[in-house]
Amino acid sequence: MLRISRQRNEDSQVKNNDKYPTTIHSVKVGQKTIHVTEAGTGYPLIMLHGGGPGASGMSNYSRNLQTLAQNFRVIIPDMPGYGASTKGVNRDDPFGDLASGILGLMDAMNISCAHLVGNSLGGACALRMALDQPTRVSALVLMGPGGIGTTRALPTKGLNKLLNYYGGTGPSKEKLTDFIRNYLVYDGKLVSDVVIQERYLSSIDPDVIAAPPLRRPTGLAGAIRMDFTRDQRLASCETPTLVIWGADDKVNRPSGGPRLQKTMRNCDLYVMSKTGHWAQWERADEFNAITTSFLSQHTLAKQ
Repeated sequence: MLRISRQRNEDSQVKNNDKYPTTIHSVKVGQKTIHVTEAGTGYPLIMLHGGGPGASGMSNYSRNLQTLAQNFRVIIPDMPGYGASTKGVNRDDPFGDLASGILGLMDAMNISCAHLVGNSLGGACALRMALDQPTRVSALVLMGPGGIGTTRALPTKGLNKLLNYYGGTGPSKEKLTDFIRNYLVYDGKLVSDVVIQERYLSSIDPDVIAAPPLRRPTGLAGAIRMDFTRDQRLASCETPTLVIWGADDKVNRPSGGPRLQKTMRNCDLYVMSKTGHWAQWERADEFNAITTSFLSQHTLAKQ
């Protein structure tokens, strides 16, 4: 049986500079520790970040936390393998491993059910959670989620850049800058050198280099397991879902949006023009507004 306990470390912090004070703490889930940032009160909203090199919860959602905290208890973990959380993800079933970890986090935080927001790898994790334990997920917002038709076409150039980051000559700031400015977002000039430097330093953590969290699947079985369009449960998923996709996403193909809307029973689709893979960052005000509206409807229904 998985041993789950909650632990607030001695380095827990409360930041009071913002309108909604931010609490930073760690939660013990089995043998792993998950780093968590949260703000706001009310119905829980868990936001799961993408899997690019150096990614973390707050690097993905710095432009969303305070606005969404007006209406929700916003919880932003560094997913296992990333940021300040314990490193290492099961390569045989990474989506399932991450989903189990976040479900364990919910147990440790005494959260029976929550809304989930997920970008890229975080979207794949959120969707897997809804398929594995649908009663724990009240609504989904997925931005360019991974695992949509991934075995039905060759990877995009952007995804290849991501997956090859730790290969070849190894990680470098030049590789990361190229990925972020030319493939992650529509207008790379908007990404500051500070953001790139922070992500680069995170990407070269020795524990990450020893066990990169997002790598190519091992074997055909592993690849199929990471393709939701081959999971028969997708068509019967009842979870209210909003899919947001950048029309110029170079990492995960925008055609995944219509595929999900066609397959899932309660799925709305919103496509953002002149937007890449990082919709919640590139179009933050618009993203915050439509996410608040969508999730608020389903908060009332849940309560």
